Amino acid sequence: MQSGIVSNRLILGVCAFSVSFGLSLVPNWNFTQALITGIITVLATYSAALFVDKRRRNYELLVLSSLHRKIRELESLKYRIAREVEQVQQHKIILYTESQQLQNQIVESRNQRDSLHRDIGNFAGQKKQLELEINGLINELQNIENSTEELKNYCAELTSEKRRLELNCNASRSEINQLQAQIEAFNQEKQEIENNLILSNRLKPQLEEKLYELRLEIQELDIKVVNQNNLLTETITTRKNLENTLTDLQTQKQTQQAEISQLQNHISLLQDERDLLQNQVWELLQNVENLHQEPLTDNIQESEIELFPFDELLEPINSQKSNSLPSEWSNFLENLPTYQIQVLKAIVEQDNPKAMIKQIAEAQITMPNLLIDGINEIANNTLGELIIETSAEIPEIYQEHLLNIKQIIAVYENSLKKSTSSN
Repeated sequence: MQSGIVSNRLILGVCAFSVSFGLSLVPNWNFTQALITGIITVLATYSAALFVDKRRRNYELLVLSSLHRKIRELESLKYRIAREVEQVQQHKIILYTESQQLQNQIVESRNQRDSLHRDIGNFAGQKKQLELEINGLINELQNIENSTEELKNYCAELTSEKRRLELNCNASRSEINQLQAQIEAFNQEKQEIENNLILSNRLKPQLEEKLYELRLEIQELDIKVVNQNNLLTETITTRKNLENTLTDLQTQKQTQQAEISQLQNHISLLQDERDLLQNQVWELLQNVENLHQEPLTDNIQESEIELFPFDELLEPINSQKSNSLPSEWSNFLENLPTYQIQVLKAIVEQDNPKAMIKQIAEAQITMPNLLIDGINEIANNTLGELIIETSAEIPEIYQEHLLNIKQIIAVYENSLKKSTSSN
């Protein structure tokens, strides 16, 4: 190997010397200068060859170090694999011992199963009682399903489903609380059964299996409650459609109010004309009285009656204004007692009606919250929705019902004025 390197270097030096000597000799034919250039090129080529050999040795050393490092890593990997193989063998031995223990447990469980089959006959009566209780739960679930169907039917007829959904959620929560109370009753029965099982340890596994079945049935009840919540989400979509119809109705109502305002303006014009006619008639009557005082007194009274029928014309318009409430709102007004109308008036007219509501509640020997709940209950029965927002700190009328409540208060005040004037 060393001789081959030396021969290659000699060939490289001879080639470099000959080429440089020939190239420098041809243009000038100066042998000394050509010899010097040839020697310089030989030295340059040998120095370049030495530099290249040095870099190649460094690269080979780097490759050898990387190979040694990889060998060490492979040896450590081999050691880890051997250690893991030993662990797998130990785990295999442990699994074998556990399998034998499981076989022993299977034999014991078979013996226990035989004893349980003998005890099943003694607990058939208890099983029937539990089945009767389960049937009762199924009937309650059917009642819950019927209530959800009724909720769907109500959602199609109501104008604002948001408040109704709150009531339905409260009803479903109360039903869930009832179910939880029944679950607590089952737990109490479980405790009693466990106290009885202390006397007979053989009966304990059978009763635990039955309690597990009851828990599964309770989980099924929870799943059905979740289905009811899904039905409530479907009703929310119907509520949105109803809100769109409400906006249309409100626009129609605004147009009707504009027409009523036009009629009121027309009535005011007619009243002005009536005043003018009355003045003219009085002037004519005074002129006639100067001519015929005594014989025309009766005729004057008859003419007054005949010439002024405007009050009769205005009566149906005023009655129409007083009876502009819808039928369900008039029904709501009929079902409200006077103290509840006073509560609504305080909420509408006062910024902080708590003191007034408390005073009315003390006069009726009740609580303010119960007064507001009573009004909402009557509104739910007649209108199908709530009218007072109870979640806020200060009770407020919902904005979409505020105009109707003001009309109810106006009708109530008019009826009070009429009763006082008649008295």
